[in-house]
Amino acid sequence: MPILYVARSAKLGRWASDVGLGKNIYKVGISEEDPKALAAAGWAGEADWKIVRAEEVEGLCEEEALDRLQRKEKMIDPNIYPKLKGALGVFRLPAASVENHIIVSRALAGDSDRIDLKLKPADFAAYLMHNAKR
Repeated sequence: MPILYVARSAKLGRWASDVGLGKNIYKVGISEEDPKALAAAGWAGEADWKIVRAEEVEGLCEEEALDRLQRKEKMIDPNIYPKLKGALGVFRLPAASVENHIIVSRALAGDSDRIDLKLKPADFAAYLMHNAKR
């Protein structure tokens, strides 16, 4: 069964911050095999990728998931940035989008009392996975 995964690279995040893309850079993809092995091989010339979240999905291909995500967030074009070396599915996420998602989710669940938000990579991954499956 295909596995939807979200991965993060600290080195790529530093590079993206240096070129003005921000530090919240994540790779989204779907794989039939273990995504940890893919992360160990690396993407975009970096080998420090960590799988933040992975989930089995049924009836979803990588192109469809990326199209769904591109409706909401900006995918970094690998043709513009040679550092990416053709890696598709690398997204730049503004923290405000993830915060809004969490606030609305809490409000709909009736749990809007807590306002303190300190975003973690798992929050960004949950946001990406939610939008990829919608």
